[in-house]
Amino acid sequence: QVQLTESGGGLVQAGGSLRLSCAASGRTFSRYASWFRQAPGKEREFVAFLKWTGGTTYYADSVKGRFTISRDNAKNTLYLQMNSLKPEDTAQYYCATGSYSSSAPRNYDYWGQGTQVTVSS
Repeated sequence: QVQLTESGGGLVQAGGSLRLSCAASGRTFSRYASWFRQAPGKEREFVAFLKWTGGTTYYADSVKGRFTISRDNAKNTLYLQMNSLKPEDTAQYYCATGSYSSSAPRNYDYWGQGTQVTVSS
């Protein structure tokens, strides 16, 4: 069973940047690796996915042009570079992996525990 561990969250001012990491242990990522986020009282929201082999990416409209998803295959690690952060980006960020590309959380098999990102205005 793969274990996913997020890190890199924190408090940042609007307009700033953060880089999140998601390290896999036990097993490697499945075919697709994704980032989701969830704010208090809100449903879990798709952010971006990456196809592990080939590295193709897809982004939610809300983050396109500001966030970049990437990977380091040798380190078995997924990243999310977040630039031009806005208060609306404040949420718990989760990485996930599964066999099929999807923006639906239910299609992912494994999840990390999350890392908090807070953007102040």
